[in-house]
Amino acid sequence: QVQLVESGGGLVQAGGSLRLSCLASGSIFRINAMGWYRQAPGKQRELVAGINSGSRTNYADSVKGRFTISIDNAKNTVFLQMNSLKPEDTAVYYCNIVAATTAWGNVVNSWGQGTQVTVSS
Repeated sequence: QVQLVESGGGLVQAGGSLRLSCLASGSIFRINAMGWYRQAPGKQRELVAGINSGSRTNYADSVKGRFTISIDNAKNTVFLQMNSLKPEDTAVYYCNIVAATTAWGNVVNSWGQGTQVTVSS
């Protein structure tokens, strides 16, 4: 019902920047929250940054001060600006959305396919 398409990943040197984008489409009545998660090889998926319908944000301690999440509600798109990247930021980054598909609820939780971010030292 709700599809997510991520873009913007790639290879960057330590200290560099990348900007991830995630476009949501489908039966979206209201976005409750969107977020970015990441999963490194051999590790569990973890929350990187989230933003809710009131534009309240939260970040993992490891990215505070370096990453910024933002949302363009008109375009159903969430962004993750990543600065001062470190090798330990290397992971597959996944977009997530929690959205109501109708006026009376029917909340869905969907994931994107993931985009690889590799930071070389």
